[in-house]
Amino acid sequence: MGAVSIRLATLPDLPAVAALFDAYRQFYEQPADAALALRFIGDRMRNAESVILVAQTANTTGSLVGFCQLYPGFCSVIAQLIYTLYDLYVAPEARKAGAGRALMQAAHEHAQANGFARLDLSTARTNHAAQALYESLGWVRDDVFLAYNKAVKPG
Repeated sequence: MGAVSIRLATLPDLPAVAALFDAYRQFYEQPADAALALRFIGDRMRNAESVILVAQTANTTGSLVGFCQLYPGFCSVIAQLIYTLYDLYVAPEARKAGAGRALMQAAHEHAQANGFARLDLSTARTNHAAQALYESLGWVRDDVFLAYNKAVKPG
């Protein structure tokens, strides 16, 4: 595959990022839905509600092979800005070539350069490959707090 470079996604990247996002959702056992992916990622980009970093091949086509999405937020305990790294995905044909590691490092550098105090993420308990990557980059698993969620249905 060759080397990859990491950069911020721009609106012209929307179709390629949306396709990667649709594949990411399918990885987490959601049905394929290209229209939903395009709408969701397009809204995030147009409204500047997230930061999306993309991994691009160094070959002549320069195709996108991965992305990560950061959502800005706050931590009340430390009273500072934080990012939630919610999405990280590398296309199967580009895995084991360093794209995921490069995206994670770029996310850290972006957060640091923009005054964010911390990056948070969660991953499936069974996603051992991702856990190994995170831990190799100095991420620490939280063994103190439990995460909960509850669906909210429109009234």
